[in-house]
Amino acid sequence: MKHLFIINPIAGGKDRTEELRALTADIFTENEDYELYTTGYAGEATAAVRAYAQRCDELRVYAVGGDGTLNECVNGAAGLSNVSVTCFPGGTGNDFVRMFGAEKDSFRNLEALVRGEARPIDLIEVNGRYGINICSVGIDARIGARVHDYTKYPFIGGTAAYVCSLLANIWNGINQPMTINYGSRVLDGDIALVCACNGRYYGGGFNPVPDARPDDGMIDFIIVQNITLLNMPPLLMKYAKGKYKEIADKYLIHYRGTELSISSPQELCINIDGEEDRAHELTFRMIPGGLKFIFPSQMAFFAEQKEKIEAF
Repeated sequence: MKHLFIINPIAGGKDRTEELRALTADIFTENEDYELYTTGYAGEATAAVRAYAQRCDELRVYAVGGDGTLNECVNGAAGLSNVSVTCFPGGTGNDFVRMFGAEKDSFRNLEALVRGEARPIDLIEVNGRYGINICSVGIDARIGARVHDYTKYPFIGGTAAYVCSLLANIWNGINQPMTINYGSRVLDGDIALVCACNGRYYGGGFNPVPDARPDDGMIDFIIVQNITLLNMPPLLMKYAKGKYKEIADKYLIHYRGTELSISSPQELCINIDGEEDRAHELTFRMIPGGLKFIFPSQMAFFAEQKEKIEAF
């Protein structure tokens, strides 16, 4: 088994290479195979994971950075049975691990990760790319694409940067014309956003579906429509806090399924775990058990789900 640490030296504004060098020296024995790999450009982590996977019987990948670094590692490992991935958080948002509540801090215990267990979790495939957390299209994706324009300013980060980007983007128009196919239904009209949730948090803390899970074989889709400048603030607050059940069907549709397709005459901005793409047509598709993910052992998050299934 090989342990590969993919380090993004600019994530969170701090190069953690030397910190990892000291930590790994304390954790691993002389007989254990591990390597630190520091990236220098976008997409390098994906290529590195694929290259190492070809020459390793079993590979455990640790994304040392934020959600972008994790997403690159996920795209390198997706569908490979000999590769498992995890994250050692060090970015601005670290939204994926927020799903695990108080247990999210266990991901900062490197030894717990190294000795942790690999479990299959679901992926969302979007036009040939993969997301592990939340993918979306519409105004929130446009907002997310500009968040980093604001994090460079002092005292602005996380949710504050997201709100700044929101205010800048709404003046360009909230809705876009879309045709959406989901289940046996077709929705044609002006749509503000479509969110596909495998995880629970994005945008520095927005929580559209509080009970979404990455291991249930389903995507929680949120479709938001009929949004104006007047009704956007109260609807946004409820959406951000996961109170989608309190929003009338006139404005929001919640759909649990495995696939949803969108087309538009306008180019759409697509968010894939915080990474940007653009297209006129796209499909969100569930890939059940598409990735092996390393979790600290005996997490209550999974024990609680097992208890619910057994009780049912």
